[in-house]
Amino acid sequence: MTISTKGRYGVKAMLDLALYSDGAGVSAKSIAERQNIPEKYLEQILSVLRKAGLIESIRGPSGGYLLSKPPEDITVGHILRALEGDLAPVKCVRQDKKREACKRSGMCITKYVWARVRDGVNQVIDGINLKDLAEAYENEILDGYMYYI
Repeated sequence: MTISTKGRYGVKAMLDLALYSDGAGVSAKSIAERQNIPEKYLEQILSVLRKAGLIESIRGPSGGYLLSKPPEDITVGHILRALEGDLAPVKCVRQDKKREACKRSGMCITKYVWARVRDGVNQVIDGINLKDLAEAYENEILDGYMYYI
């Protein structure tokens, strides 16, 4: 299981919105510049996040993107699942429609391990919301240490 560039950039973009929106739309261009994300690729990611209901877009000269909910109500899990789908390490323990069982799944002892890995990952990503991430980011900045996500 590897989080793709799409997932990593999506988390960075959502954190950027949590940090910089202040109720006003944030342009894709400004997010792209601050987070060092190619703007065209970012627009594709933002489109997926909008369709997933995590952000809203505002048209017009002062338009841009806003979080659709308060930062404390959006977890890293919400973002990653919108962009990556189920994050199970193997197909037989997926929790979505793409689950595939192999011929020996009924007696597979390693399935237990993979289910525990899946559950551990889900517990971590569902336990971190954008508010937590923004506070951690701001604390790192104030302490003089820059942490790139």
